[in-house]
Amino acid sequence: MSVETIAVIGAGTMGRGIAQVSAMAGFRTWMYDVADSILEKARAEIAKNLNKGKELGKISPEAFQAAQEKLASTTDFDEAVGNCDFLIEAAPEDIKLKLEIFHRANQASRPGAILASNTSSLSVTEIAAAVADPRRVIGMHFFNPVHLMKLIEIIRGLETSAETYEATVAVARRMGRETVNVKESPGFVTSRINAMIGNEAFYLLQEGIASARDIDKALKLGLNHPMGPFEMIDLVGLDTRLSILEFLHARLGEKYRPCPLLVQYVKAGRLGKKVGKGVYEYPS
Repeated sequence: MSVETIAVIGAGTMGRGIAQVSAMAGFRTWMYDVADSILEKARAEIAKNLNKGKELGKISPEAFQAAQEKLASTTDFDEAVGNCDFLIEAAPEDIKLKLEIFHRANQASRPGAILASNTSSLSVTEIAAAVADPRRVIGMHFFNPVHLMKLIEIIRGLETSAETYEATVAVARRMGRETVNVKESPGFVTSRINAMIGNEAFYLLQEGIASARDIDKALKLGLNHPMGPFEMIDLVGLDTRLSILEFLHARLGEKYRPCPLLVQYVKAGRLGKKVGKGVYEYPS
């Protein structure tokens, strides 16, 4: 199928990044969220990223202008979804919330539109149960920051059709991304491995084996990771990482039990960069 219009549901960190790469790829892009203030913040962040790309010579003035023109925002769910060939849900990792969104999308979308979830760990098959035709539902796991990260994990649910999968790969490639085909499983590939690395880093910190900065330095210089585990956790959000660990622990057992220190940080409101304080502090 031909995809020319994409709706991104959710204008948070992931949603705004997905909307940006969608518009830059030439898709007519609708970005939806519940409040104008959220959309204004998202558009400002996208404009900042595009301006930086233009200043660095990575985005031509023509591409900059075209991306701006391709992006629209709305607080009207039906307007965004009813106009799209392809939907990408980018809501928080809450199965109840995702089921509600897909139930609404089932009613508002036109027949044949593909419905993708940017889930990092949840069941695509379960999400697809909210849709009358589960063949058009698929997982499309982007990585943060979206405009810089080149990978998308593509996850087929039990009834995802071959046509849906092929169209999703085509959309990802037009966005300039590489894809991996992942069998549905809790946490897929990257979330399972990354959650375990981050959790073990917290155990090392809790036991006083090394400081957070030295643990990050060890993995960057010793294992060639582009970011240390604590830098990554602060970027993703400690609450998000804890939610993923709790989900994996419930389904895959003790090796994913969240470190008590991580739980303590979340209870203290140290959620990462988005609030100015996580493992590290980020003065405004």
